[in-house]
Amino acid sequence: MHKEKKVKLCDKQAGIWKSCWTVSMMAVDGLWDSTEVVEMDDVPSQFFVEKHSWEGLRDIIHCSRKYSGMPYGSRENSLLYSEIPKKVRKEALLVLSWKQMLDHFQATPHQGAYSREEELLRERKRLGAFGITSYDYHDKTGLFLFQASNSLFYCQDGGSNGFISAPVKPVEIKTQCSGTRMDPNICPGHPDFIAFINNNDLWIANIKTGEERRLTYCHKGLDNVKEDPKSAGVATFVIQEEFDRFTGYWWSSSAAEDPDGGKTLHLLYEEVDETEVEIIHVPSPALEERKADAYRYPRTGSKNPQTTLKLAEIRTDHQGKIVSTQDKELAVPFSVLFPGTEYIARAGWTLDGKYGWAVLLDRSQRKLQLVLLPPALFIPVTEDSALRQESLEAVPSCTQPFLIYEETTDVWINVHDIFYPFIQTTEDEFTFIWVNESKTGFSHLYKITSLLQPGCYRWTEQYHHVEGNFKCAIKEEVTLTSGEWEVLARHGSKIWVNEGTKLVYFQGTRDTPLEHHLYVVSYESPGDVVRLTKPGFSHSCSVSQNYDFFVSHYSNVSTPPCVHLYKLTSSEDDPLRVVPEFWASLMEPPGCPGDYNPPEIFDFPGESGFQLYGMVYKPHNLQPGRKHPTVLFVYGGPQVQLVNNSFKGMKYLRLNTLASLGYAVVVIDGRGSCQRGLEFEGALKNKMGQVEIEDQVEGLQYVAEKFNFVDLSRVAIHGWSYGGFLSLMGLIQRPNIFKLAVAGAPVTVWMAYDTGYTERYMDVPENNQQGYEEGSVALHVDKLPSEPNRLLILHGFLDENVHFFHTNFLVSQIIRAGKPYQLQVYPNERHSIRCPESGEHYEIMLLHFLQQYL
Repeated sequence: MHKEKKVKLCDKQAGIWKSCWTVSMMAVDGLWDSTEVVEMDDVPSQFFVEKHSWEGLRDIIHCSRKYSGMPYGSRENSLLYSEIPKKVRKEALLVLSWKQMLDHFQATPHQGAYSREEELLRERKRLGAFGITSYDYHDKTGLFLFQASNSLFYCQDGGSNGFISAPVKPVEIKTQCSGTRMDPNICPGHPDFIAFINNNDLWIANIKTGEERRLTYCHKGLDNVKEDPKSAGVATFVIQEEFDRFTGYWWSSSAAEDPDGGKTLHLLYEEVDETEVEIIHVPSPALEERKADAYRYPRTGSKNPQTTLKLAEIRTDHQGKIVSTQDKELAVPFSVLFPGTEYIARAGWTLDGKYGWAVLLDRSQRKLQLVLLPPALFIPVTEDSALRQESLEAVPSCTQPFLIYEETTDVWINVHDIFYPFIQTTEDEFTFIWVNESKTGFSHLYKITSLLQPGCYRWTEQYHHVEGNFKCAIKEEVTLTSGEWEVLARHGSKIWVNEGTKLVYFQGTRDTPLEHHLYVVSYESPGDVVRLTKPGFSHSCSVSQNYDFFVSHYSNVSTPPCVHLYKLTSSEDDPLRVVPEFWASLMEPPGCPGDYNPPEIFDFPGESGFQLYGMVYKPHNLQPGRKHPTVLFVYGGPQVQLVNNSFKGMKYLRLNTLASLGYAVVVIDGRGSCQRGLEFEGALKNKMGQVEIEDQVEGLQYVAEKFNFVDLSRVAIHGWSYGGFLSLMGLIQRPNIFKLAVAGAPVTVWMAYDTGYTERYMDVPENNQQGYEEGSVALHVDKLPSEPNRLLILHGFLDENVHFFHTNFLVSQIIRAGKPYQLQVYPNERHSIRCPESGEHYEIMLLHFLQQYL
């Protein structure tokens, strides 16, 4: 049965309508989902994408944005709130309204300018929005603290009594500091105090009295990076970029009450010395000044920063005035206490403030240690040897670090964010919930009890560490979840522990690796794992502090995101029988863009033995027997999953645009991508670039056989960052498969990338020389095709992550080999393209290159 042809016009101007048309036509029932082939001729004819002028392509991009409701200019973020009713009527959908929390407040600098520190932090966090992008909140007092308009502000709601009824006026926190104040945080035990970073040192301020105090004096404030290598409380580039830790200091969660009514506050912080880290130069955004910005950047195989943990102690009187501050260091140097530690991956405090804790990694990232640090182990910093000896002798007996857990693996350890320490009920035991991936190859929850059995260490200058010092015996390790699926633990994932009902709520992939769901399990008597979110969608959830509500932001490939609120009820007799009840909507899904056709998810058995997942965007103007040019969109590296059952119409809108023009678009998560277990991701161990293209080509061939509209003689491969690297690798390894490659910001020689990432997956260069050589595309340019118009490279000139050096070196090698290439440079962009005009140009450039040469 034939369906009518539908044409949508989006502009009345003559000649423009062709830019935005979409055609959907089924010539034969079931063709879209059928694997049967409808042959029009013995040799199926090729479909050719209509060629447009540059301006015509620009109109297409504008139209796709207009119909998606996504203009290029990002809207300013602000603080909003919504009140949750205690009772709702079941007969009607209740959509809660959002209210402005701030009164007539503009969060973005008038010129749209950010300091260099803010720009770089936004790069590390992958932030694209303007305005208020993060805040700190103190629950009991209702205090909000946030950074905006190149300053710090606070405001207050009703705290435990609920929100006040009218928008509040934020109060700017005045300062005597020069430069930007970064990473502000409220002191949990004394919320009048905040801490922040200024010029790479740690400061505190009392927001009520205006009193301000500098705590550390590591940084000299010099313009010369070489002569000013130290910082306090600041996460270094590699820690931010490769370990997702964006702070370098941690307030103790409690404050000790002093006899005079004052309080003692503690800040654990990281002190870093980058003296031995290489300095690299990246062009400055101020191009007219012809300057270069200097950065410390540890290339693989080179020196990392030297790091230690220290303690700042602040004493206040009963009125909140600062009486004294003291800088404290470990009784024995950090490197002596924990030899072999290269990275402090995570740190913080136990809930009662009794211990600081830290997650330590060795350089190979195959050994992890979780340690507890009692504040009494820190002594005042002094250059007076007699005073230092006196302080050492004053350290209470049996005061020591405790190594409460250790993991080792032959692959690598993926650092996560899940550590829940219970309040100690006995002095010699410490119980916590932890995620371990090394044990079974899949991330799962464990409840662990370690025995704290102090030794008798004498803290002197002559202390020598012995293997096994501080290591605690494990009394009990209870498995809470298990199976060939993952508890989500990376990239800020959380768990919610209800100690009243002995339940832990977590997010995971138990039902399918394509969907994230909220689950609950008992940590007292583990067994059944109960799913709380509805299948057929992928969810991102947050559970309320009272465990009586959860919010889910969810979607699937066909449905744009919505946000719903659910009430949780359970039986006292059976706490695990938790029943979610829809309560209200915080956001309903908007309508799909008029020309949006969702991708179809597929899976197939790979020759590697793993089941592989992919998705295909079918050409909108699909006709039986016609072969369409095909774009393989690729990332393919660790820590990323592209194929899942969530809406793709926003971040990956350009893929739908390509399909609307007549391209088939294919996306495949091959070995090396995440959410499939350590063996699947670890297939890249020591051989990045050597296995990924096999899976991508298998997926292409599967799609070509299943759907019969993929023209395997006209395939382009395109990706950014690791995807740019694989785009080049695809053209080098399989030039017979890939007619074109469009490589964005590619790593072209692994010797020039950073330690934290490269060594995790490839080891240090001296241990894996062959892997580095095989995986560096710039060393294999002789295998690139000699035909022109098959390679386009794009790169931001200011890229401080994958430096422009990578493209510079690649191009020099290409020229030396006499091979053709095209290059598009974005002079004012870093690793991510942020400027709307640059983003538009990149998309037009991509479409133009494809239509001309594919």
